[in-house]
Amino acid sequence: MHTLYVCYFGLREPLVQTQVLPYLRQLRGAGVQVSLLTFEPGGLESWPASEPQQWTARLREEGIQWRARRYHKRPTLPATLFDIVAGGLTIVQWSWRERLDVVHARSYVAALIARLAGPFTRSKLLFDIRGLMAEEYVDAGSWPAGGLLYRLTKAAERWLLRSADGFVVLTQRARELLFPAAVGANEDTTGESELQGRPIAVIPCCVDVAQFRLAEAAAREQTRQALGVAGRRVVIYVGSLGGWYLTEETLALFEAARQQDPATFALILTPRDVPQVERQLRARGYAETDFRVLSVAPTEVARYLAAADIALSLIKPCYSKQASSPTKIAEYLACGVPVISTAGIGDLDALFARARVGVILRGFTAADYLAALQALDEMRAAPELRAHCRQVAVTEFDLERVGGRRYRRLYQRLLAPANALQDEEASVCSTRATD
Repeated sequence: MHTLYVCYFGLREPLVQTQVLPYLRQLRGAGVQVSLLTFEPGGLESWPASEPQQWTARLREEGIQWRARRYHKRPTLPATLFDIVAGGLTIVQWSWRERLDVVHARSYVAALIARLAGPFTRSKLLFDIRGLMAEEYVDAGSWPAGGLLYRLTKAAERWLLRSADGFVVLTQRARELLFPAAVGANEDTTGESELQGRPIAVIPCCVDVAQFRLAEAAAREQTRQALGVAGRRVVIYVGSLGGWYLTEETLALFEAARQQDPATFALILTPRDVPQVERQLRARGYAETDFRVLSVAPTEVARYLAAADIALSLIKPCYSKQASSPTKIAEYLACGVPVISTAGIGDLDALFARARVGVILRGFTAADYLAALQALDEMRAAPELRAHCRQVAVTEFDLERVGGRRYRRLYQRLLAPANALQDEEASVCSTRATD
């Protein structure tokens, strides 16, 4: 079985490193032949001279064949249309050299590229939807509702939903919104279902829980000592601020935490604007000894998460975010840290109510912040909470047991079962039974 994964992002982008390559490695480990097509801003000629060859060799060692096209940004619509046509031609050329069983397209533009090439490849189209693209741009204020780009995107969505052979969504809510006729029809315990014989899988953003667990076990006390926070409550935020992530509300929640407990220590890991965030914390009453704002390598995140007691994920509540699965939630729980989240984000309301690993913030007043903090402190009184959060991460967000397994099952349902995949799944189940 040969799959070509089409991704309208550059190989070095964090999203590709954390949410594309790990899944491709899972498929490769199951015996699937894997190829990857990316679109690189500036083209490969903008990279350091030897880096493309290094990445090609590194991926080849992992069994992944990689090709890249140049990404064109402006003017928006003509540039995207050019990339769609050029990408489609690349897939057709690829299929002439090698048989492609599946073209696995990440999000809308990649799916249009794959659909354009489809009649010339005889491959199945797997539409990995990720989110509600048109609504996301409207909710972000980038497009007017009902404008030309919105209408074109919704028309493309309808075409892809009619013509794709299988689908991936990140949340149960997205499945309900996009495929209401499939809800409850031939559905199994993971939410997998079918629409007119076409498989649909709910696969949230997953992480390698084992790696986070190892970091958490080794680093908690050591990192807390290095930060000088022994005996203090540590509230953490990881990721960029701005855009979908509510900067002012997040900082207001940090301020409420300090007012509730003056010994609270604020820890923010963010890739940019560190001096600005530091100024904003000072303006909200934090002394220099009461906070740290750091920009750290992705490999260091787990070590700092291990030191935390409460994690924050405040995302703009809007229609499109029902289809969102924030990776930071999986990372927080994998390190045993309970979460305060805004309402209406993917399946988190249901997960927190069912599994009690976090608290949903119901509003943005000082009273709302204090109520959420109080509820989470009461939850933290249970000595087994950290272990419970880690276990929920395993059952809900583990790369191998959830993400990898569901992708493998989806491929089995999309195509005639392959002996290699069946044998691999049997081996995995046998191994789990003896763990």
